[in-house]
Order: sequence, then structure tokens, then C-alpha cells
Amino acid sequence: MYIEIIAFGIAKDIIGGKCVKLSVGEAGTVGMARQKLMEQYPRFKTLASLQLAVNAQYVADDHVLQKNDEVVIIPPVSGG
Repeated sequence: MYIEIIAFGIAKDIIGGKCVKLSVGEAGTVGMARQKLMEQYPRFKTLASLQLAVNAQYVADDHVLQKNDEVVIIPPVSGG
């Protein structure tokens, strides 16, 4: 199964665009998607944190992805 991941902020700069498609298999999890992102885009390993949200909800790495899920990279944020 392929999923489309939407990126914002520095994550968008790292992947070179607004979204990327990844193959995660039929029982793909958020953790598998995170690992594939880091393999394909090693700069993600340098970030202090990297969260993935599915359908506007933060989820754990063991969350199983479905075909039509909206997956978003939430890069680290700073403020003051």
C-alpha cells in the first residue's frame, strides 16, 4: 500500500516539496512510515523531534495505516 505524506516547515524543505508517497506494505504502521522517511531522507535523523499525525490526530508508532488516511509530518517547532 502506498500512502501520501504531507509536509510542512522544515520537513517540506527536506523532501523538496509538499508531499511524498511511500510504500508501507498492507499492514504498514506509523513507525514503518517514519523509518522509511528517515531512510529516504537522512536529514530527518538530525531533527530534535519528528511527529506524524494521522487524520488530524497524533498517534503512536504502532498505529496501523489505512489506504485513505491523511498523514502529516509535524516538524519540531520553536517559539518565544
